[in-house]
Amino acid sequence: MPVTRIVQAAIAMLLCLMSLSAGYAATGAWNTNDHVDTRLVSVMDAVGDADSVRLGLHFRMRPGWKIYWRSPGDAGFPPDPDWAGSENMRAVSMAWPAPKRFSIFGLETLGYADEVLLPLAVALENPGQPLRLRANIRYLACKDICIPYEAALALDLPSGTAGPGIESGLVERFAALVPGPDSSGGLSIENAVLINRGKDPVLQLALRSDTGFDAPDVFIEAPKDTLFGKPAVVIAESGKRALLEVKGAGATAVDLDGGNFTVTLVDGKRAIERILPVRLGEPLAALTAIPRPGGEPAAALPLWRALLLAVLGGLILNLMPCVLPVLSIKLLAAVSHGGGHASDVRAGFLATAAGIVASMLVIAAALIAVTAAGFVAGWGIQFQQPVFLAFMVVVVTLFACNLFGMFEISLPQWMSGLALSAGNGPSLGGHFLTGAFATLLATPCSAPFVGTAIGFALSREAPEILMVFAALGLGLALPYVAVAAFPRVATALPRPGPWMITLRRILGLALAATAVWLLSVIAVQIGTEGAILLGAMMALIAAVFALRHVPGSRLGRYSGAAVTLLALAALALPVVRAPDPGISSKQLQAGWQVFDMAELRRIVAGGGTVFVDVTADWCITCQVNKKLVLEQGEVAAWLAGDEVTAMRADWTRPDPAIAAYLAGFGRYGIPFNAIYGPEAPDGIALPELLTDAAVLSIAARAAGGRHAVSR
Repeated sequence: MPVTRIVQAAIAMLLCLMSLSAGYAATGAWNTNDHVDTRLVSVMDAVGDADSVRLGLHFRMRPGWKIYWRSPGDAGFPPDPDWAGSENMRAVSMAWPAPKRFSIFGLETLGYADEVLLPLAVALENPGQPLRLRANIRYLACKDICIPYEAALALDLPSGTAGPGIESGLVERFAALVPGPDSSGGLSIENAVLINRGKDPVLQLALRSDTGFDAPDVFIEAPKDTLFGKPAVVIAESGKRALLEVKGAGATAVDLDGGNFTVTLVDGKRAIERILPVRLGEPLAALTAIPRPGGEPAAALPLWRALLLAVLGGLILNLMPCVLPVLSIKLLAAVSHGGGHASDVRAGFLATAAGIVASMLVIAAALIAVTAAGFVAGWGIQFQQPVFLAFMVVVVTLFACNLFGMFEISLPQWMSGLALSAGNGPSLGGHFLTGAFATLLATPCSAPFVGTAIGFALSREAPEILMVFAALGLGLALPYVAVAAFPRVATALPRPGPWMITLRRILGLALAATAVWLLSVIAVQIGTEGAILLGAMMALIAAVFALRHVPGSRLGRYSGAAVTLLALAALALPVVRAPDPGISSKQLQAGWQVFDMAELRRIVAGGGTVFVDVTADWCITCQVNKKLVLEQGEVAAWLAGDEVTAMRADWTRPDPAIAAYLAGFGRYGIPFNAIYGPEAPDGIALPELLTDAAVLSIAARAAGGRHAVSR
């Protein structure tokens, strides 16, 4: 090898070693435990002649573990460094990249997963002199459990000319994620106001984005140790305007009036931070009242009109497919009065109507509690909860066993009130519980006017919510009230006799099919194996009842206790088998895409048309819409073509993003469908019950009367 090449290779190796040496001088050693690695790094490899240096406190977390932001939320504490023992350090300031929100069991915490670097600015006592940093970092790492840690860190920077450290790019990358006060990325906070709404404060923020919002979130740091949770979000004006409403706890709105709030607004990788003096005032707008091309916002309705719509919606709900599983209850309630006295008929049907209205008020109270806790409430959301589904499976199974004639005795009190008197007699308590049970099974359906009435109710306070749901229950109960007013409708029926045995068995099969359907829904929540196990428990309940008719059967003798234990085990099963995040609903059909608001806006901005279907496995009306309109005929052919993009959002399990999307249209239940296009960039909502004519006419309106290019 020529001498010149040897010299060149030696010089290159020397330079490489020098750069490695300089790079390692700009990083401290890792402090490592089972869950988090921590170290100090520097932008420069020496102090240079500046009066401060830029560094970073670097954390790497194992999968699933997290640490906390400066305001951790409902629990936790942020990293807390102690710089005792450092030399030539006058002061340290620490910056915080925009955090991520973690929601679990109703708690909202803010922090970081995977990796984060907290930028540091260290002011020097003697510029140009070496810096010797010693830090003891207290922090909390959490996954399923939380573990407090302490990390002893060190970093020495020599004097001399400063060059880039080996991790300078890492520090710069995370420094770019620190929210600034300017309108970086086109984000701006236009207005903020405190609302005196009950004992807890409410903060409303009007936001704007030059390029459109994707999934805005806001983190509020308020005076007087007040905690603000997750915001409800409404997006309008082609995604460029947003209204956020956040509920707080810990102080009243009056206490916070005029205080300085630190507001951190995050939308994807964009973030800004502002300190705002916030005062009490009138609401900027109702969350559901931002005008949309789809029609009049529900919140703008007068109360009397909302109540009228609720009564009409409840009445129409009787014609929805959700009432088919409870057809047995309605028929048996009628035929049990055949040949009876008018006074008994009137009392029984009024008791059933009272059960319907009372159960509606219970649902309203539950929704009031959910919204007061800061969550998004909606019609039929109890079917997203596996414990409720298990309860309904047990109740439906008991009804079915009773109709099959497997038991006619009193079970433990909590079961007998539900199962007995389904068709066996004039017990007013039984008729009342029949109405309550029918209402619970009807809630997976929506009907014309129901969505508008509920949208109005959930945008108002507790009294209006109770009034609207009472009106909805009255509408659902009107057929029973009508029979109570004209009892001859029931007394003219044939007297109960042997023919009812066959009728009871046929109707028992309808309830058994309902139980199977409920098991298919709960399979999405706890997995197929869990649903099969729950179904096996229901089969055992039926077997225990059957053994009662076997002479000498011990198990049959103690059937009440055995059924009670099996029912309790069934209710405990969803708790033991917590919902698995990996479980999802059935795969999307060919031609459908997963709902993505950012992709939707891109398609519409390019002149395309988008059809959105928000559905759930438990929503029977959704399945009817699919079978009758979306999967056959002209609409199915249109959706399969190139002039539209079909997107589907699955709400079988709770999803705050879908709930917020529905709230943007003033809707709190499903089915929900909307069409977007060049002439309808904010979307046009379709009626709950779809028809070919309605879908295609609104599609033409959204596309401006022309074919749209979807991809």
